[in-house]
Amino acid sequence: MVAQPVADGFAGYRQQLVETLQAKGIRDLAVLQAIATVPRHRFVPEAVRHRAYEDSALPIAAGQTISQPWVQARSIQELRLTGKEKVLEVGAGSGYQTALLARVAGNVVAVERVPALATGARQALDELGVRNVAVVVGDGTLGWRSLAPFDAIIVAAASPDVPAPLVEQLKPGGRMVVPIGTMDEQALVRVEKLPDGTLETTPLSDVRFVPLLGQFGFRG
Repeated sequence: MVAQPVADGFAGYRQQLVETLQAKGIRDLAVLQAIATVPRHRFVPEAVRHRAYEDSALPIAAGQTISQPWVQARSIQELRLTGKEKVLEVGAGSGYQTALLARVAGNVVAVERVPALATGARQALDELGVRNVAVVVGDGTLGWRSLAPFDAIIVAAASPDVPAPLVEQLKPGGRMVVPIGTMDEQALVRVEKLPDGTLETTPLSDVRFVPLLGQFGFRG
């Protein structure tokens, strides 16, 4: 669980962001509480820290971005977590979504392909007292087989299709949210693995993500 953040002068901005997300259809109280308490400004570069609580994507290191809060909140909401699940996050980035997941899930395995980003995410999460997250470096399209299966999977980069290893590592009855499409146009999709192993796919909204690079994603 994430420790309560110290008073930092940003609580009002976080509350404004919560109200913005509620107006855009976010209803999961656990997700909204996570948004209200996790300090997003700790996960963005100093140069854009004044924009941390805008509902917009922002640049981080290594040519990557921290996604729009509404997209992250919608994605987490669609996982329908109860607080006990083991979740795989593909694309930890700076660790903000990881911190949100830590508040609404039991345990989180966050895979990041860029070592410097993984190091920064670990440091930020450690400073906030997160103890139920493992940030690992690897090809996220391969999942993390040694800790599979997962109750839920969230993918924070766009893939041309649902990576087969992620389907294999998702428990029957589990849910995955992943952006699917081309480099330029994608749809956020919820994939449910039915008890018989078949998949039920539901498009959610049009989105724009950086590409998912790896063996079962786009080739970098």
